[in-house]
Amino acid sequence: MNGPAAASTQFDIHHLIAATAGNDTADVFRPSINAGQWELFGSYLQPLLLKPAQVVIQQGASDRTVYLVEAGALTVHYEDETGRIRLATVEAGSAVGEGAFFSRQPRNATVQAAGVCRLWSMTPMRFAELSNRQPQIALEVAMALGGLVSRRLANRPKRVAIT
Repeated sequence: MNGPAAASTQFDIHHLIAATAGNDTADVFRPSINAGQWELFGSYLQPLLLKPAQVVIQQGASDRTVYLVEAGALTVHYEDETGRIRLATVEAGSAVGEGAFFSRQPRNATVQAAGVCRLWSMTPMRFAELSNRQPQIALEVAMALGGLVSRRLANRPKRVAIT
């Protein structure tokens, strides 16, 4: 899908921290970790820069990567049994990909950039490394992603965002 951001693109985990702190909606990804733990967590993430309309998750794909949104917005859509397309928007300070991350099922929706987006990705392999080396941080990250799933399930329009 996407490779690492170009070397000229400067990514800083503090921008992701600020995005999560600045998201005052129920759709926030906010693990209970301190600044030093965020720094450690950031070392397990890969930054990505998306162009407008670039797809990061394809419906039906078996990838389990989680994406944390630092800047920009993502649109989430799928076609259901009746041919209707459902939409949700995921903005800075939130995440996508948590559904397949936990369920190990194929992606249930397509996610693409609404404009230029800055994301941080975490693969299951990197999460396993984080779990082995920093179990407290991994637990907080898993709990924050699980909380996001729960809040999205309770919010009918956001259910489609569980990818």
